[in-house]
Amino acid sequence: MPISTVLFDLDGTLTDPYEGISRSIRYALEKMGSTVADGDDLRWCIGPPLWESFRVLLGTDEQPELDRAVAFYRERYTQTGLFENSLIGGIPELLSMLRAENRQLHVCTSKPHVYASRIVEHFGLRRFFGTVYGSELDGTRSSKTELIAHILSGEQASPSEVLMIGDRRHDLIGAKDNGVAGIGVLWGYGSRQELEMEKPVLIAETPGQVEAYFQRAS
Repeated sequence: MPISTVLFDLDGTLTDPYEGISRSIRYALEKMGSTVADGDDLRWCIGPPLWESFRVLLGTDEQPELDRAVAFYRERYTQTGLFENSLIGGIPELLSMLRAENRQLHVCTSKPHVYASRIVEHFGLRRFFGTVYGSELDGTRSSKTELIAHILSGEQASPSEVLMIGDRRHDLIGAKDNGVAGIGVLWGYGSRQELEMEKPVLIAETPGQVEAYFQRAS
């Protein structure tokens, strides 16, 4: 069955958010009385829900502590970090091609949808997407498995007609758990090995390779 609906992850797939996210994490850790070395690479924090990242960074499973860290993170992120971000080259062209083929596009991100919508608007991408789907501020639907199930239900879409595009294993696992095909992209924050383990239909190095995949499939 042809793909009629395409879901896009946001961080690391449509935009590169590293500066804003990493600075906001460092800010939160300082407020919590903890730090990471300036040279520490926080790239692994791009993609998973914030609570998971702070669980590792703070070495705690105490929910009140994790909630405090997320609140401090948002204190900086909502004011400054949100737009310390850059658009991935080739993304507008890919989105234009898919819309020209009358495919429905939606954003599918673990980031709260109230923030994701502002980012999508900021980069002039809103016109391409039907709905910007994300988590709630309390973490509800931050799991890609739950979020994709929510989208399928809300859009009344058949899994066989939907494809998820993302840069981390969470995107591909969420797709697979819902019977949805996945494309892994290497311009974001997941390694080839991480993506290959989830057996996506394609691992793309550039947005142009995703375009070519759809053109072949048409």
